[in-house]
Amino acid sequence: MAIPKYDEIQFEALKLLSDGVPRKAKEFIEPLSIVFELSENDLAKEYDSGNGKVFADRITWALSYLNMAGLVSKPKRGLYKISDQGVLILANPGKFKQYVSRKYKERIGVQSKQSDTVTNHVGPSTMTPEESLYASYQGIKGTISQEILETILSKTPREFERLVVLLLQRMGYGGEVKDAGLVTQYSNDKGIDGIIKEDVLGFGRVCIQAKKYAFGSNVSRDDLQKFAGALMQAQSSKGVFITTSDFTKHAYEYVENLNSNIRIILINGKQLAYYIFEYNLGMQTEKIIEIKKLDGDFWDGMQDENLLERK
Repeated sequence: MAIPKYDEIQFEALKLLSDGVPRKAKEFIEPLSIVFELSENDLAKEYDSGNGKVFADRITWALSYLNMAGLVSKPKRGLYKISDQGVLILANPGKFKQYVSRKYKERIGVQSKQSDTVTNHVGPSTMTPEESLYASYQGIKGTISQEILETILSKTPREFERLVVLLLQRMGYGGEVKDAGLVTQYSNDKGIDGIIKEDVLGFGRVCIQAKKYAFGSNVSRDDLQKFAGALMQAQSSKGVFITTSDFTKHAYEYVENLNSNIRIILINGKQLAYYIFEYNLGMQTEKIIEIKKLDGDFWDGMQDENLLERK
């Protein structure tokens, strides 16, 4: 039997988790190989690129999609467990694929207008190889972004504060100033979780507030008002408020209407994951793919055969 695609693995993987026992990705290989009647050669088959075994990789992607759809949870990094919603969906297998696809798109959001056009309006038969590659990249990026946020949520609030200070430094804030980033003392921080020095003497400072909130628990206007008060007390005019969730509508409106003496930048969970990904903080490059085309100048410099025939 041919090695199943990741979307063909999803439902069987969810069924395997129906006993409520958390499992690591590698623990799915043997039981699923029996379900799909795979041979030892199938299990040993690797990608031509050498980037790992095909079946194991497809299981990982199947689990990632189930997680993004909310059908499985990750009680600890690397462990997968069926959720209450997953149990309900198992009872309605006819709605499974449509549900996973819809919830996945809702969770990752639209990366850009271009990717939205490619992934939602261009069918496989009309998609160019380059468009297909780009769409795949956006899907991978969305999945990794979600994993970034889930990993952050598994860490302590103190570690989150250290992370956002490191991130702002990685983004260039603090420049060449030695020890520009500072995480304030845990108790009695006066509403400021971190500080970035913009110059050697410390005349310019960016103050940071970091809230590690679960998805759906948005930062309120009151939180922003308290932060603005903390900035005034610290005699700072620049603030960055970062959360793993999002901000309420009133919180966004409050920041937009602040007087010109104080400026607060809001970074929600989606933006946070994007910056961590783009600025390569805690990330490692798995593979680089080069897209090549013919060098026109090189080939045009050669004499065409039809010109020789004319002579």
